[in-house]
Amino acid sequence: MSTALETEEHQALRAAVAALGKRYGRDYMTSLVRAGEHPRELWSEAAKLGYLGVNLPEEYGGGGGGMAELSIVLEELGAAGSPLLMMIVSPAICGTVIARFGTDAQKRRWLPGLADGSITMAFGITEPDAGSNSHRITTTARRDGSGPDADWVLTGRKVFVSGVDIAEATLIVGRTEDARSGKLKPCLFIVPRDAPGFRRSEIDMELQAPEKQFELVLDDVRLPADALVGDEDAGLLQLFAGLNPERIMTAAFALGMGSYAIARAVDYARTRQVWKDPIGAHQAIAHPLAQSHIELELARLMMQKAARLYDEGDDMGAGEAANMAKYAAAEACVKAVDQAVHTLGGNGLTREYGLASLVTAARVARIAPVSREMILNFVSHQSLGLPKSY
Repeated sequence: MSTALETEEHQALRAAVAALGKRYGRDYMTSLVRAGEHPRELWSEAAKLGYLGVNLPEEYGGGGGGMAELSIVLEELGAAGSPLLMMIVSPAICGTVIARFGTDAQKRRWLPGLADGSITMAFGITEPDAGSNSHRITTTARRDGSGPDADWVLTGRKVFVSGVDIAEATLIVGRTEDARSGKLKPCLFIVPRDAPGFRRSEIDMELQAPEKQFELVLDDVRLPADALVGDEDAGLLQLFAGLNPERIMTAAFALGMGSYAIARAVDYARTRQVWKDPIGAHQAIAHPLAQSHIELELARLMMQKAARLYDEGDDMGAGEAANMAKYAAAEACVKAVDQAVHTLGGNGLTREYGLASLVTAARVARIAPVSREMILNFVSHQSLGLPKSY
């Protein structure tokens, strides 16, 4: 990949993370999946090197950078075949929300651990009956008593929550009733893993990944007043402050996966010889790989734009760019993986080459954290000014 547009610091970070990733690689991750383990060694080493908290404030042990730096870390680990999915959730979503909107006490409690990797936090927004419609979220939070010190009580369900089994807490999107309008408004709560009434059950997934997916039940989970993150009246702003980094990092996840697949296919096409020349000399093989490389590069540019806008504080501009980046990266990733498997033929479906499992994994970026159709809805009415269809 060309890095001419990146600063020397970003180029150095990219090279250093790539070197770390290569020491682990795809075999490391697939062996963990078979053993039912988590990538603790890679997570720990990345944390010690300062990569996991590179986006978090320096005063809490972070690197003082932003999404531009954190996306480089995830992309390069993915390009080496060893992405860390929880980077999207723990430092990018939860760390960003707490750093921007948390109280001083919340920042002191959570950010140092999120920065050094000793604490992992999950994120729960999706519900069984709401799907992509976040306005239908039914997880509710009510005050038990009056006054600023009154407890909160949460009730509801969440699905497809990553990594709850290894997370010390989960950032839950709930809704509180506005006493003035009677309408429900989104709010964010930190729920400790051992909170009474907070239960999890693993979802049986075909997807092969070290990170497990869970359904959560919140049955009158009682939380102290300070479990609420930020201002009760600014929940939507705070929510999207976490969702834009989620989209940027999902783009990085997809770009890394697509780059890994293309690199494996190119190596194979250079050396695999069936007739007189290596198969990579034939345009039917070479051109689709070149096209995938172009599409990954284009998606990367949009991701970099989104990260820069977000880091500069342009939430509206970043929202549009982050959605576009996630869409473009997901499409490029799916096509890259498909072409890589096709390039290897039967070998592309063997465990030895490690590409077949990516066929399922690549679809994740098309579906989560928001479907490509919902992104097209966003672009059609936000960017193009067309009327809403829903």
